[in-house]
Amino acid sequence: MAKIGIAGASGYTGFELLRLLTNHPDAEIVFLTSETYQGKEISKVFPSISGFIDTKLSSIESVSSDTCDIVFLALPHTTSMEKVPDFLKGGTKVIDLSADYRLKDPAVFKEWYSIPHQQPALLKDAVYGLPEIHREKIKAARLVANPGCYPTSITLALAPVVTEDWADLSSIIVDSKSGISGAGRKASLNTQFSEVNEGVSAYNIAVHRHTPEIEQELSALAKTNVQISFSPHLVPMTRGMLSTVYINLKQDKSIENLIEHFQKFYAEEPFVRILPLGEYANSHFTLSSNFCDIGVHVDKRNRRAIITSAIDNLIKGASGQAVQNMNLMLGISETTGLNFPGIFP
Repeated sequence: MAKIGIAGASGYTGFELLRLLTNHPDAEIVFLTSETYQGKEISKVFPSISGFIDTKLSSIESVSSDTCDIVFLALPHTTSMEKVPDFLKGGTKVIDLSADYRLKDPAVFKEWYSIPHQQPALLKDAVYGLPEIHREKIKAARLVANPGCYPTSITLALAPVVTEDWADLSSIIVDSKSGISGAGRKASLNTQFSEVNEGVSAYNIAVHRHTPEIEQELSALAKTNVQISFSPHLVPMTRGMLSTVYINLKQDKSIENLIEHFQKFYAEEPFVRILPLGEYANSHFTLSSNFCDIGVHVDKRNRRAIITSAIDNLIKGASGQAVQNMNLMLGISETTGLNFPGIFP
């Protein structure tokens, strides 16, 4: 039984970790931290888990670095980086759900997050936690940088294409739509009900912080520099994500050929489902699950592949993927505690 800690347990991703781990057969939660609710029982913050876990929330500063086997850092961006070295020195493996260790180049991190990285030497040790691409490295990792939700949906949609020589890598356009929970639990005018209900809004077009993370992974897969045009949107739903990706083809490909290629690429992946001909990804069918559904289409008139990808932004896009990474690090089946279908609303 692995001893597990969660720092930042009172946020959305922290709660999802709790929900998934309370019934995990190989995990024992030994501490929970929250700067906002210190001293309160977690069941008072999230009554839905009352009777499952009633641990009191503590400060992360009060936690010994060698208390657990694996710690999840569900902390705001730029605050995790200073916590990681102490846990690693104590022999604890770290799964960081923030963006602090996802980018390999500290100069790129500074450009997009506006501060210098405090632990640049650790960036080379961090493994990007997308199991479908980096499974073997994750198994041996002591520090895993859990991917963002947009990069998960987009990278999984594009990986089978950018690894081939029949697509124009300079033509990638991505349109993604996310539920409001992707903005986190902290109160904000832009995420209040009256501000988002009955409307869809674009934001951070071409400057979203997930952009370099996506480009880093696609470039590594393609073995050449890849840049994308990325337009994220907020939609008036609590959770869920749908990405529609457009990429021009350098040669004619039928829809049947493309679907077959995707099926072969992900044949051994337990959480990627390639949809049959004529079906497109729908966020309804991945809700509250760790699955990524991918639908493939070819616009023959324009010789363009159009790929749709749906995930739950809080599960496969965050906490579920983090548990999947934990399973790999523990050497157990990666589907443990995650092998359940989505919930249709």
